[in-house]
Amino acid sequence: MKTLISFVIPCYRSQATLPGVIEEIRERMGKMENYAYEVVLVNDCSPDGTFETIKQLCREYDNITGINLAKNFGQHSALMAGFRHVKGDIVICLDDDGQTPADEADKLIAGILQGADVVYAKYGEKHHSGFRNWGSHVNEVMTRIMLGKPKDLYISSYFAARRFVVEEMIRYEYAYPYVIGLVLRSTKNIINVEVTHRDRQAGTSGYTLGKLLALWFNGFTAFSVKPLRIATVAGAGCAAVGFLYGIYTIIKKIFFNPPGLVTGFSALMAVLVFMGGMLMLMMGLVGEYMGRMYISMNNSPQYVIREITGNDVHEEDGGD
Repeated sequence: MKTLISFVIPCYRSQATLPGVIEEIRERMGKMENYAYEVVLVNDCSPDGTFETIKQLCREYDNITGINLAKNFGQHSALMAGFRHVKGDIVICLDDDGQTPADEADKLIAGILQGADVVYAKYGEKHHSGFRNWGSHVNEVMTRIMLGKPKDLYISSYFAARRFVVEEMIRYEYAYPYVIGLVLRSTKNIINVEVTHRDRQAGTSGYTLGKLLALWFNGFTAFSVKPLRIATVAGAGCAAVGFLYGIYTIIKKIFFNPPGLVTGFSALMAVLVFMGGMLMLMMGLVGEYMGRMYISMNNSPQYVIREITGNDVHEEDGGD
């Protein structure tokens, strides 16, 4: 029996690039005789004709399933929707813009066959914009500090995972999924394989500064309490600095300033502004955690499916 490979592709503004990505998958998998494959395309409420393209691809090929989300939930929610509709023994996630080389999927599969649970593509030279590269660097630092990612492990949107890892990931039913955090808490048996990174074939990246900030904040508040611990340490540090500065002020007033001279107003105001800012920051952080707990308690969905198309539509559509 052939091993089934499932490709999950979140789609946004990709009506021009998606057919090429599918053709590349078909060419690569056609050369791998021991494998069958399926493709799950998740339209994240793209404002262009992406879902029409997906429906056309579903009419042409009987192993493609299209999922249309009711609104834009973000890349990670789209991936979770795809995960709940795959049947493969190995699941491969890649981008819809052609920058992640679908014709090198065999390298990721080989890493799985060598014993890894998850295989991430690592690029020798990236062809993202400077802004996107900066965002990737910040994400790298954040996942290493907040989520315990090994320093030598490179994380990208192009990866392959064993079925049991995906099954563990879809057990997470709360709002604000963060796929990297779900992978890192599921297994430590993760490796990199080097693949080519291409120039974007059409359009521009859908990631704005606001979306990147939201993604980072989601990552470290959903899967780590380290921000709260950092806030606690920062609060203790500010208190210690304030205490020491108070002692310094007393000593200075007694031994170095002449009687009747009023001093220190600027320094006092600076300390008050600094302490007030720190307190507001910490209260905002705690509020963010509490807000996310409140939203989760109200069963806010990861995604809502408007429509599923394809010749092999699955009956279950968990996550709605």
